[in-house]
This record gives sequence, C-alpha cells and structure tokens, in this order.
Amino acid sequence: MRRSTAAAVGTLTGAALIVGVRLSVQPPAPPAAASSSVDLVGDTPTDSSSKAAGSSSKKPAASSSSKAAASEEKAKNGLKDGVFKGKGSTNPYGTIQVSIKIADGKITAADATYPTTGNSATINPGAVAKLKQETLQKQSADVAAVSGATYTSQSYQESLQAALDSAKA
Repeated sequence: MRRSTAAAVGTLTGAALIVGVRLSVQPPAPPAAASSSVDLVGDTPTDSSSKAAGSSSKKPAASSSSKAAASEEKAKNGLKDGVFKGKGSTNPYGTIQVSIKIADGKITAADATYPTTGNSATINPGAVAKLKQETLQKQSADVAAVSGATYTSQSYQESLQAALDSAKA
C-alpha cells in the first residue's frame, strides 16, 4: 500500500512539474504584418528615404542591340510586360496570392499576400521571402518547397503559375 501511494504521489508531482514548466514558457511574439518591400508598378523600394535628393529619374536609352536581345528573350519565354496577379490559392491556414512584374520578358519583381495570424505569422514571412528569391532566380513557377512551410509553398507555386499563365503572350 505504501509503495502504490508513493508511486502515485511521485507520478502526480512529476506531471505537475511538467505542466507547470510547459505553461511558463511563452511562445515567440509574431512579427508585425509584412508589408510589400517592392512597388511592382514602379519597381522602387517603398521606403521614401532611399531616394537621393535631386536625383534624376531618367534612365539611359537602351542601345538597339540590347533592345534586340530583350525582344529575343521575350519571344523565347513568351511573357508580356506588365504586372500580373495570380489567383489566390487557399490552404488550411489561409490564402496566398502572388503578383509578379514582367519587364523585357523576365520576372523582375515578385510579391505575395499571405496570412499573418497565429502560427502563420512565424512561418510565412521567411518562407515567402525564400520563395520570392527563388522565383527571380529560376524565372518560373518551378520553385522548391520551403521546409516547414509545405502548404505555403504549394499555394505560392499555384498562384505564381496562375500569374505566369496570365502573362503569356
């Protein structure tokens, strides 16, 4: 009888300690809502302090050989210039919608809207940043899934493909 009482007290004490420690640990604070770092229409940073005072916004004229190379590249991948939004792709945690900017037939910028509440607030910002970077490198929707963000990666790829489909010439 004494052994069973001691075992029960020990078990309950251990369980209470585990629960107490578990309740005292606070989850990390979610980051603030992500704002677009790229203006897809103007392709300029949204931070107005990045503009130098008195700087000229004129771009040098492209030579005819570079224009020919650009039109050749445009014909190769068949993308129209402009800003295109993909259809929002929904996963169990929310909806992700990708927007891309095409210039000279190449993806020059990518942006995405995504859930920023709950667990998504800690997972999505980093995952979407990696997916954007890979989009610009690969110039296609064939981006690798980010470990730990499978649903986000899949939704990003689907929306990106929809945006690329709407950009086809």
